[in-house]
Amino acid sequence: MKISFICPEISQGGGSRVIAAYALELLSRGHDVQVVARLPKQDSQLRRAWSKLRSTGMTPLENRDLFFRPLGNRLTLLPNKWPLDIDDVPDGDVIVATWWRTAFEVMAMPPEKGKKAYFIQHHEVHPHLPTDLSAGSYYLPIKKITIADWLVQTMANTYGDDNVALVPNAVDSVKFNAPPRDRNARPKVGLMYASTPFKGLDVMIKAVNIARDALPDLDVAAFGKRDPEDEYPLPPNTQYLREPPQEQIPALYASCDAWVFGSRNEGFGLPLLEAMACRTPVVATRAGAAPDLIKPGVNGYLADIDDAEALGARLIELLSHPADTWRAMSEAARETVASYTWADATDAFETELLNIAGAS
Repeated sequence: MKISFICPEISQGGGSRVIAAYALELLSRGHDVQVVARLPKQDSQLRRAWSKLRSTGMTPLENRDLFFRPLGNRLTLLPNKWPLDIDDVPDGDVIVATWWRTAFEVMAMPPEKGKKAYFIQHHEVHPHLPTDLSAGSYYLPIKKITIADWLVQTMANTYGDDNVALVPNAVDSVKFNAPPRDRNARPKVGLMYASTPFKGLDVMIKAVNIARDALPDLDVAAFGKRDPEDEYPLPPNTQYLREPPQEQIPALYASCDAWVFGSRNEGFGLPLLEAMACRTPVVATRAGAAPDLIKPGVNGYLADIDDAEALGARLIELLSHPADTWRAMSEAARETVASYTWADATDAFETELLNIAGAS
């Protein structure tokens, strides 16, 4: 098949990582894949600098194409313009929208660009967006593929589409891995530092502080893209890594006895899989794929969204277990994600694209 993925700005976010993973897997299976994406918004001088760095093979500006870089000339980077021109997209068998604005672009493309698909990684109805338009994208008559059961239900219950394919995300279990281990002598909890409101950073910090009140020797580790903000102060003596190299992140997960995930609204939540793949039980709010992945008392614990007190209490419970109970939960976390491989996910994704391409 000739497959085009139509993307917004490239980034180091989880959504970009998933698109890049599918593009690379499909390429390895002999498909002709092209990813069409935008450069970040920036002035012309910075845009010229970006282009020059790419042409010389040096690290691109801000490293934003990290996940897409292995695609080489299969990645087309365009100025940040909307909408795309017809000539920006190659002819093909399937054209895949990957964000709400790209869904309208794909809908407008002529038949020679391919049958249309809409890969949905979140319900993009947020206060900072024109929600009438973003919500409107889900009414478009395009075959939808999504990543979590809650999104399948949202598409059916809110938008009347009960023919949505479910293809859960996956994790690279070679990269995200850790040997069996015992709990740390001093308990340690980790979190991702992202101040976007729906990520629930305030909830996680409050929960960790509650846990530290009960466990004064609790160590804390965190990583994020930016320096911590005054509005969201981390607990004292937190080990914080800003933009750690990707190869360091599995060791950070594996250094913790618990990973806390406090999102209010999440498409999937790749850190859930990544932490569990590194044998770290997760204490999470019921957002994204957490209810699908976590079995309370087996591989982690769940709390209601915005309930920092319950999240903190579950952290205390997990970190206070006897060593053998904690180790059993650690092994169960790893076993839970063993079937979430990119090979299996691509099997399902490829099947959906083949069905779309073959549809009359």
